[in-house]
Amino acid sequence: MNKDIFLTNNLSNKKEKFVPIDEKNIGMYVCGPTVYDDPHIGNARPIVIFDILFKILKSKFSSVTYVRNITDVDDKIIKSSNEKKISISDLTQAVIKSFSEDCNYLNCENPTQQPKATEHIDLMIQMVSELIKKGFAYENNKHVYFDVKKFNDYGQLSNKKLEDLIAGSRIEVSDNKKNSEDFVLWKPSSENEPSWESPWGEGRPGWHLECSAMSKKFLGNEFDIHGGGIDLIFPHHENEIAQSRCANDTKFFANYWLHNAFITMSNEKMAKSQGNILKIKDFRNKVSGQVLRLALISAHYKQPLDWNDKLLKDCQNTIDKWYNMYLPSNKDLEDEIIQPLYDDINTPGYIANLHKLYDKANKGTAEDKQIFNSACNFIGLLQETKEEWLNYKKRKVDITETEIENKIDLRNKARADKNYEEADNIRDYLLDKGVLIEDKDGKTIWKFK
Repeated sequence: MNKDIFLTNNLSNKKEKFVPIDEKNIGMYVCGPTVYDDPHIGNARPIVIFDILFKILKSKFSSVTYVRNITDVDDKIIKSSNEKKISISDLTQAVIKSFSEDCNYLNCENPTQQPKATEHIDLMIQMVSELIKKGFAYENNKHVYFDVKKFNDYGQLSNKKLEDLIAGSRIEVSDNKKNSEDFVLWKPSSENEPSWESPWGEGRPGWHLECSAMSKKFLGNEFDIHGGGIDLIFPHHENEIAQSRCANDTKFFANYWLHNAFITMSNEKMAKSQGNILKIKDFRNKVSGQVLRLALISAHYKQPLDWNDKLLKDCQNTIDKWYNMYLPSNKDLEDEIIQPLYDDINTPGYIANLHKLYDKANKGTAEDKQIFNSACNFIGLLQETKEEWLNYKKRKVDITETEIENKIDLRNKARADKNYEEADNIRDYLLDKGVLIEDKDGKTIWKFK
């Protein structure tokens, strides 16, 4: 049995054995939210995937530092604040609160550190100064740009030549740049925009710079894993590598780069421009966070995940079924059970193991049930008690128990009168309200679906 962890590293474009820089202190940085609007289901995927990777690493190593930043100064935030006619501070505080509630709802652990960009502007100014001093950046008209041509390895992560990258991306056009591909490290702020004092005048940092400064503070110049959505490979992560390696004089920035694929709807990417955004908070009163969590890991993180009602219904039925085997447990798991997760976070393979463990527990001993429950707990499932799960389902149902009993009495009367159409109508009415009924041994029993 191979007990090593393997990860698909986008820096090398292959699956590699995970070899940490320091086994006693693993470092992982994941790009967190830009807090301009409530997070959507597409944002939820990296939250859950990297939460599971955090758990996998902690099962193997004694100390894991997981850093997930919050971008609370950015052009998108300024634009959203103007559109919504509320202050930037009120907007970012509200979205950070919503994001935190979403993470709790999805049963995610808190990262070790969750730094905000606005709390680390001084470190960003230091990094910009360092890049200018070393000749990798230049100032023009109160703007500071990174000179891309000075970094020979630019394009290594996205595995493309510089010319191809420029042609295929939306490059910010500006007369202040020497070259069109150069990216901003610092820019002046307009009136009523957030700004900080700097050697280049009042202004604010470029987005890419923020992650470089915060990862350096909490993880050092080089660390093990950097993660995020696939859309961040270029330009965000490419630019992070360039500015960090040049500022810190290192051959590497992060050793392993992991990116999750998009969530789609009818095979279209979920995006504001597509008009198909589903916000996480809109699910909170309708679906258990455990159901959403299972849905989010039902496909391998490197594959697109198509979001639909059937997926949610199937996951709801699975969690329902698994709760029949609920038994609190803190039993240690054999490596054989966790093995799919060690193999590039293969969550579908692990879920297949859970189904096998459920079948064994269904026919087996109390110990088999404990193993099944511990295996579910390992990926953040079945962490509520059975009573809490049933209460959640009860709260979701828009009908009282008295009304249910009355409807069943009316159905029994309709059946006795051989009015089967009316009896079926009542069954369907209860089903729509989230109540399943079953005729057993001459009695009608019901439960919340």
